[in-house]
Amino acid sequence: MTEHALMSHVEQLEALGIYAQATHWNLTVPRLVEESLKRGEAQLADNGALVATTGARTGRSADDKYVVNNAAAAQMNWNKFHRPMDSEQFARIKAKAFAHLKGREVFVLDAVAGADPAHALPIRVVTEYAWHNLFAKQLFRRLSSSELASHSPEWTVISVPTLKLDPATDGSRSEVAAMIDFEHNLVLIVGTEYAGEIKKSIFTIMNMVLPARGVMPMHCSANIGPDGSVALFFGLSGTGKTTLSADPERSLIGDDEHGWSENGVFNFEGGCYAKCIRLSHAAEPEIFEAIRFGSVLENVILDEENRQPNYDSAALTENTRAAYPLEYIPNVSATGLGGQPDTIIFLTADAFGVLPPIAVLTPEQAMYHFLSGYTAKLAGTETGVGSEPQATFSTCFGAPFMPLHPTVYADLLGQKMRAGQVRVFLVNTGWSGGAFGTGKRMKLQHTRTMIHAALAGKLDSAPMWHDERFNLHVPSAIEGVPSELLRPRDTWASAAEYDRTAADLAARFRKNFAQFAEKAGEAVVSAGPRG
Repeated sequence: MTEHALMSHVEQLEALGIYAQATHWNLTVPRLVEESLKRGEAQLADNGALVATTGARTGRSADDKYVVNNAAAAQMNWNKFHRPMDSEQFARIKAKAFAHLKGREVFVLDAVAGADPAHALPIRVVTEYAWHNLFAKQLFRRLSSSELASHSPEWTVISVPTLKLDPATDGSRSEVAAMIDFEHNLVLIVGTEYAGEIKKSIFTIMNMVLPARGVMPMHCSANIGPDGSVALFFGLSGTGKTTLSADPERSLIGDDEHGWSENGVFNFEGGCYAKCIRLSHAAEPEIFEAIRFGSVLENVILDEENRQPNYDSAALTENTRAAYPLEYIPNVSATGLGGQPDTIIFLTADAFGVLPPIAVLTPEQAMYHFLSGYTAKLAGTETGVGSEPQATFSTCFGAPFMPLHPTVYADLLGQKMRAGQVRVFLVNTGWSGGAFGTGKRMKLQHTRTMIHAALAGKLDSAPMWHDERFNLHVPSAIEGVPSELLRPRDTWASAAEYDRTAADLAARFRKNFAQFAEKAGEAVVSAGPRG
């Protein structure tokens, strides 16, 4: 047993500088639900789920993320997603946060990120809200009693939502700041009630430490077939990672964050964090039934009388969320582990409605689209996004969480794809027949049919046509999919309008990729869209 584990709970918190009035340590799910209700933090839905609202911040505060600029951050790729904060400013905000917690109750969770013991990260989560602790308990990997007794966290996450910063005196951009200190292995989140910041802070840390070990950290979901074949689904929020990986014909490894090591694929998490706007049992029965006692719903409107969730309502946000443990999903991997992947799916929600619904990618095309990370940023996923989707390029399908230079991750992915001869597909879950507002969203049934065909190897020798503008090889026919859907231009009322819109998007691809052209090389550059 480590020296740290021999300290009392109070001593361990005081060693950090937190002098709370009371600490609630590794409470069970029922106890956390009780505390949340007793404290007025949340309500109970008729299905048993705990329902909380997050105030003004109903998504990640992407403009309020900081990394302490000290020697441990020497490899940081500073950008709009990771702003530097000097050590003195961080120390002042930390002292303010700890003073705010003095005399208050806090909830503490000990857990692990990473199913592969060789690469697991022991963590501790300290929260001001009981429901935030329940959220973390369901999303991180839980420990047994014996593991808890000897637990020694490498990283600590502290969430203080009721402390609002003052930009004039604290030097922050707003009342919110999510800060990472790589020197002292500390995450401090203040001013926001949105629980997703807790989850994503640990993902950012894994993205910093794993590449040095030769492990590829990935913003993707993963599942495994009866034959042991592993598929990865890359894509930003709203593109279908959670929905498409929850497949009754395959076992779910995880829905959002994974590593790819010499041992294969492993889940970082112990739960799922699914969007549930317009959720229905008919379309997504696995997710619908996973929302029960122990699950957490964020910003879902409840009927005042019967307490039934109204999943169709976006009164608070489009970014309504459900957090639940993996075991609430049927046919889930008990270990969170899989072998080397056979297939990679890049998901994009094309708001322009011009990309084909599925295309087969060469290794060079795969590198191009991984570095591009194109999709439409759907309303509500981040603070500041309006009511209509915005075309965006998020390199590695997760730029806000990638602290190193994008080419670090791209090179790792390229090495692993080539070594395993992995098949790669680009799948558009967005619009067809016109841009957003005119066209229609791809039917989930058609997308599932295309992905099943890809996973079964049915597209390996299928006839293809070549989309000259986007330089993509597209199947000419897939059983169960309307043939015109495979040729986007044929779905538009005006071919000329399609050509204009497609040319505009292709130009956006080229403009965005210019930043990678020198390091990516000519073969990868030429694999992208053409003029």
